[in-house]
Amino acid sequence: MPDTTHRRLLVSHAPPAAFAPMTRTLLGRLGYAVLEPDDFAKCEGEHGRPDCLLVDERNLADLEDDGGPPVPVVALTGRHGVTGADSRIVGALRRPVGIHALYRVLQQVLEETPRSVPRVPTHIPATCSRDGSRWSATVLMLSENGCLLRTPAPLILGSRLELSFALPRAGNLEFESEVAYQLVPDVGLIFDAVSPDARRCIGEFVTEALTGF
Repeated sequence: MPDTTHRRLLVSHAPPAAFAPMTRTLLGRLGYAVLEPDDFAKCEGEHGRPDCLLVDERNLADLEDDGGPPVPVVALTGRHGVTGADSRIVGALRRPVGIHALYRVLQQVLEETPRSVPRVPTHIPATCSRDGSRWSATVLMLSENGCLLRTPAPLILGSRLELSFALPRAGNLEFESEVAYQLVPDVGLIFDAVSPDARRCIGEFVTEALTGF
């Protein structure tokens, strides 16, 4: 299961309808605790200041200044977004916001080494092929952009290979991949030119893995 340790604290000034179904639950699975303002006020001494505020644009005028350094605000808006006149706002997303878009913005705003998409631990049998050779491997971590791979064959950084594996209900997926990094004894692959269908299949798999369904 994904790491459920809450590394970041978010306070939501937005109604449930501003979020797509399961978005707040999935944030918790990805390390972001989400509290309502009243709940945060009850335990502010325990948590300190929030890392970020999720605010429906219609509630921006109601935010109170606590006299401390400004807390970054991600605004949940209609289709026109924000104007940039409010210096507290660091990002804007259209309501109802889904997990993938919100995760991408939170990573950019809060993390020193941001990820663009969520990833989940897996143990998926895979097949690698290169220069006429084929061998078995295992996908240990998966996201829409790439994976962590355990393979008995040594792979050189920057080398390329074809990777295939199957996901439930999606069938077999194939990717042109590049070896981007080592996490000894494993290697990280970046997928090239992921098709919309393949991206959707992986995104659905990641979401289901995070929810435990």
